[in-house]
Amino acid sequence: MPRLLLSYYGDDFTGSTDVMEALASHGVRTALFLQPPTAAQRERLGECDAIGLAGTSRSQSPAWMDAELTPAFEWLRGLGAAVCHYKVCSTFDSSPAIGNIGRAIEIGRQVFGQGQVPLVVGAPQLRRYTSFGNLFAAYQGQVYRIDRHPVMSRHPVTPMDEADLRLHLGRQTSCSIGLVDIAALGAADADGTVDAILAKGEDVLVFDVLDDATQAQAGRQLHRLQPRLGPFVAGSSGIEYALLRAWQETGLIGGKASFSTPGTADRIAIVSGSCSPTTERQIRHATANGFDGIALDPRQLIHGGDEAIGEAVAAGLDGLGQGRSVILYTALGPSTDIGGEFDGEGDRNSIGLALGRIQKALVERAGLRRAVIAGGDTSSHALRELGIFALTTRLPLPSCPGSPLCIAHADAPAFDGLEIALKGGQVGGDDYFSMIREGRA
Repeated sequence: MPRLLLSYYGDDFTGSTDVMEALASHGVRTALFLQPPTAAQRERLGECDAIGLAGTSRSQSPAWMDAELTPAFEWLRGLGAAVCHYKVCSTFDSSPAIGNIGRAIEIGRQVFGQGQVPLVVGAPQLRRYTSFGNLFAAYQGQVYRIDRHPVMSRHPVTPMDEADLRLHLGRQTSCSIGLVDIAALGAADADGTVDAILAKGEDVLVFDVLDDATQAQAGRQLHRLQPRLGPFVAGSSGIEYALLRAWQETGLIGGKASFSTPGTADRIAIVSGSCSPTTERQIRHATANGFDGIALDPRQLIHGGDEAIGEAVAAGLDGLGQGRSVILYTALGPSTDIGGEFDGEGDRNSIGLALGRIQKALVERAGLRRAVIAGGDTSSHALRELGIFALTTRLPLPSCPGSPLCIAHADAPAFDGLEIALKGGQVGGDDYFSMIREGRA
């Protein structure tokens, strides 16, 4: 088989589909597996240019990473792709205890036997920008430094209180961290300038991406340096957006791909564990436009067992049975987040698993062919309950990149071919859920 252009591990499921969307939109045939596939499962998806592995490390501890990321990276290394990407959220929210990006990079360096690891976080397509090592992100039409971002500075699990990525990452690793800043990328002799920075020997090298020009230069440098440094890189889907430019310029790939719109679904079901104000606005828009809103008590999902899940399913089936789309949610914005009552990450993971069981029952019993799971950590745990082994891209959403409509691949007929979107908390306009129901980009 031809050598893969890229392999990647996504630290949550929404981030994993974000990468898949970026690649597929540019004609890079990409399959996203939920676990290392069997030979038969890989064969079912045909030839690929890129292969991803959707994971949950964003919500896990360093000890979990030691146990789980090591074999995952070893499997990815065995694919022999030119580039292997550890994908993190473009808001870089993480901590020494949860979603430790530094520890993941350490594991990757060890598995790949690699001295220096490039790191790219900025992605103007997602309205994420890095300048002189500091991260900025948009919210409601305004760009904020990440430690002053109205949402990410108050994240319920991993609040961002430091914008300098070198300082933030430095709390999570003993690796030395260097910077290829916008000035270096814009230098007359950019290659020589970057080589001089590399010669300092820092273990991790943050590449700024502020705009189209710096993204193009960062991608060119990643492509140029890969044979020298090795395949392992880390960062957001900014890695892919940068490399795609370089691959196009060198003729490795062609132009953008085209996708047909699937049209309106008669009914869809949405489950949401997101506490984001973005998701709050989307829920309010949906319920004002024909969706049945069903509020769920997350405490009941944790402690109520089958009875609580059964009650939620019955409520969802009632609305679906009357021909309406439904949205079942555990929070309506940060003011209703009761995460402080939970006993650590296990409780939050239990909520995601319960929402997955609810969505599984709704799809099976109502015969649905389109569905949505909202919330990055929620999606990572919920989707596994549906028995899906892989996703491919059904429809990229250029108006809100990062949460495309996907096609599910499963052994069970109820889920094989299911159209499903995994929506991160910060992704999408107010009409996102209506857009998915209507099948429009």
